[in-house]
Amino acid sequence: MLKAFADQWALVTGASSGIGAEFARQLAARGMHLVLAARRESLLTQLAAELMQAHGTKTEIVVVDLARADEPVRLLQEIERRGITIELVINNAGFGYVSPIETTDIDRVLEMVRLNISALTELTLRVLPGMMERGHGGVINIASVAAFQPVGYMGAYAASKSYVLHFSEALWAEAREKGVTVTTLCPGTTKTDFFQVSGAPSFLDRHSSQDVRQVVKTGLKAFEKGRQYVVSGWKNYILSLLVRIATRGTVVKESMKFFRPKK
Repeated sequence: MLKAFADQWALVTGASSGIGAEFARQLAARGMHLVLAARRESLLTQLAAELMQAHGTKTEIVVVDLARADEPVRLLQEIERRGITIELVINNAGFGYVSPIETTDIDRVLEMVRLNISALTELTLRVLPGMMERGHGGVINIASVAAFQPVGYMGAYAASKSYVLHFSEALWAEAREKGVTVTTLCPGTTKTDFFQVSGAPSFLDRHSSQDVRQVVKTGLKAFEKGRQYVVSGWKNYILSLLVRIATRGTVVKESMKFFRPKK
């Protein structure tokens, strides 16, 4: 499927590092042009230079904070102003937050909800109608293996990713009838800066973390097959099945052992 996207434009949010930057690299290697969107302009500039040198990729940079209510629309308006039609969207921008109830930074949680849910929802719903009218295009939304269960100390994060999964699966069913694919990628622990940002226990960063290149490769392969979702890594896939068998009380209590915040 991705061969048909060569010489087309992809939008990658959260493109400055981690999974987003790796999506940009692998899409550039497949001949796509890229709109790179994130807050850190210097990292976007470095990535654009890397892609130009490696693949001759056309890139456009948009510095944006998608946690702000007006920024998703501004991003799409800026892309339109530059005369670009987006054929593939990678909704990767997001972050996690780990904290006991008593010390939760509520403003930080609400910022996470705006980014993980509101921005992703708005971007997805604003680009899909045009794709469906053209009969071509796609969206890859990044969720998490946490989407399949409640997670102690990460309640809002896990719930936000559950929303992403269910929302995207519903859109997959609708959009596929018009030649458009919506795939959800559900990674587990991945070697990115997620743990530094979220405050999750440091041992998780070393525990069965997947290489970001394999995570992205898994996501693109699932998209090419038209799948509604994919869990990256066989251990994570088994976990996603086990949590459906165990009682919900058992699942969330066990999760607390892994995500108890750092002292």
